[in-house]
Amino acid sequence: MATTWLPAATSALALVFSLALFDQWRERRQTFQLVWAVGMLFYGVASGCEAIGAASGWSETLYRTWYLTGAIWTAGWLGLGTAFLLGRTRFGYTFALCLLLAGVFTLLTQRKFEYPGSGTAPILYLVGAVILAAAVAIETYFQNERWPRLAAGAVVGATVLSLVLMLTVTLPAPGFVLDPNTGAPTGEILPGSIRLLTPFLNITGGFALILGALFSAYVFMPKRRVLAYSLDPNASGDQFLFNLLISPVAIVVNFVASLPGAVRALLSGKLHSRVPATILIAIGGLLASGGDALNRFGVTNYFQIGKFLSVLFLLAGFLISIETFREIRIPFTAVRLRGRRTEHGIAGTEGRSAEPTATASAPPGANAG
Repeated sequence: MATTWLPAATSALALVFSLALFDQWRERRQTFQLVWAVGMLFYGVASGCEAIGAASGWSETLYRTWYLTGAIWTAGWLGLGTAFLLGRTRFGYTFALCLLLAGVFTLLTQRKFEYPGSGTAPILYLVGAVILAAAVAIETYFQNERWPRLAAGAVVGATVLSLVLMLTVTLPAPGFVLDPNTGAPTGEILPGSIRLLTPFLNITGGFALILGALFSAYVFMPKRRVLAYSLDPNASGDQFLFNLLISPVAIVVNFVASLPGAVRALLSGKLHSRVPATILIAIGGLLASGGDALNRFGVTNYFQIGKFLSVLFLLAGFLISIETFREIRIPFTAVRLRGRRTEHGIAGTEGRSAEPTATASAPPGANAG
């Protein structure tokens, strides 16, 4: 049955992917590789729970593990990996916005669905999000590369909190709940204090993964700057705020205007590998977020297909990226499937020099972690 083999295949791909990232981190010690490896481990475990549940039935332990790893942790940790990758850039402003939106949407979710057992959690989550968003934005403004550590504090803190809440909650028999039409698990049996951590980490991590991928592609592609902007912290306060407000529009317009040049660079073999890699990662993130959103609103028919396609796009994107995988080998062995690679294109360098005000004092590169 597709309900069994599809999540099993997704789990196998995600776990192999996680091992490969751990192996690359073991050699190069880049923080973003380790964090992504943890995120993909959670992805694989969650899908494995779905495969086991479909094949032999659900249990309370399996259900709790699935909700923690899949519904709460995966997106947050993948987005955190992107934060560490882009730690030397002004992407901190975007991550701060993701945190703020997560806090607001968490409160709105409670207002709409009125989850029982929420208590003061929506307000506390919003306050925490606002404080962390402000701290990340301030660190980014002063060009401190410590802002990913604050992002890590948000993700790790929410992870620990969700684990504590899950271990202490008592679930009514049989300890899990499934969609009667598709047999997919849902979160209806859980108290709101746990369920509200799902939008908090999914919006923070999912948006960070997708927007970070697109931002990284923008930084490394050859530019056509239709709209100029500057995030120079030395500018006057009103100028800085004005440029900060218009920067999302400017980046989108410049990104679209730069696509023809990126295609030409790709066809001539001069495009930095991070550009196609991160676009594939963004697509994978959109598929995962879309499937999770549909599942959250009770549409579970396409949940497994979306997760499988998501891991395929994520895997393709990471393998294309020379920065993440300089060589492709069987994890923890000397068996190389593809030898050591280096960037031969020059478009990435042009892209970085063409957008000096989009990054901090040091451009994003192999030491971004």
